[in-house]
Amino acid sequence: MEKTPHIDTPIPSERTGSLFLLRHSWLIHVLVWAIFFSFPFVMISTRTHQTISWDTYLRFTIGLVAMMVVFYANYSFLVEHFLFKKKIWGFLLYNLLLITVVSLLMHLAMEMLPHSIDAMQAERIPPPPRNRVEQGFWNMRMLFGNMTRFVFTAMLGTLFQVTRSWYRVEAARKELEQNRTQAELQNLKSQLNPHFLFNTLNNIYSQIAFSPEKAQESVHELSRLLRYVMYDSSQPFVALESELAFVHNYVELMRIRLPEHVEVKTFIEADTPQAKIAPLLFISLVENAFKHGVSNSHPSFIGINIHQVGDEITCTIINSYYPKETDKDKSGSGIGLSNLRKRLTLLYPHSHTFTYGKEGDNYRAYLSITLHRN
Repeated sequence: MEKTPHIDTPIPSERTGSLFLLRHSWLIHVLVWAIFFSFPFVMISTRTHQTISWDTYLRFTIGLVAMMVVFYANYSFLVEHFLFKKKIWGFLLYNLLLITVVSLLMHLAMEMLPHSIDAMQAERIPPPPRNRVEQGFWNMRMLFGNMTRFVFTAMLGTLFQVTRSWYRVEAARKELEQNRTQAELQNLKSQLNPHFLFNTLNNIYSQIAFSPEKAQESVHELSRLLRYVMYDSSQPFVALESELAFVHNYVELMRIRLPEHVEVKTFIEADTPQAKIAPLLFISLVENAFKHGVSNSHPSFIGINIHQVGDEITCTIINSYYPKETDKDKSGSGIGLSNLRKRLTLLYPHSHTFTYGKEGDNYRAYLSITLHRN
């Protein structure tokens, strides 16, 4: 029975905002593009006596559609089929080809439209060229400006897809880890039930020879405990009052077989009895106290203090120390404490403190848990 401390401090639970964005990403896309398409009307509405022509809005729409082509070509195809497969050069070449073609098509489409300039365009479009040389420079300037815009659009589409894929992988990893944790918890609980039954039946068996009446009473108490172990504790979390009642009933069952020189004191209370807690967390510590704290011939004592204040519940057990010899102790004492450590790590990984070990002539176990809020 070595001293094995395990101390953790609580940290805030993870936020679920990223999961919401992942599941509703299409809504985000619709909202963002709707804002972009309405942008000219919003801008012109802030200015008095100015309007936007349909010719100007058509040009604006062609530009946005071209951006959407570049964005979703990267978001829906190029990133997944080239970048994620480490085909970097293919990804860059296809993007260069895409941006060049879209820029040329957009430029040709703009040239086919009438060249009317309204108040909104007049502020950002330079005056028309006066000769062919200026026309050439003007075309190159517009083409280069469009290509630069599409490069940033391609980068944005790539960033969105990489981020989305990372969230998907992370969500899948967490789901797999959660399933693994649930399976491990179920396995630990299945180990705990026969371990508890074995120890209790062993105590009742020792009563049969010298006190059949007490043995009969113990069987009745055991049936109540087993109902909790087999049925109520099958839930991930139970009401705190049910868990504490189970501990109290177990202590009363153990009292039946104890000789008069063993003193047992208990203090068990909860501020919020309906608070939720994982089942069967305290029973291993209580069992351990009765197995190693009682002598058949020497004065012995067991003190059990379990109380809850706010979100924190603490269990302190101090008992006299009469350790059983390892090769003679078949009760599986080590199983219970090892099982408890694993369950605490899985259920309350950053919100529990667990220490136990010898203190002077006595033995002390301490468990503090910060309960999950409902």
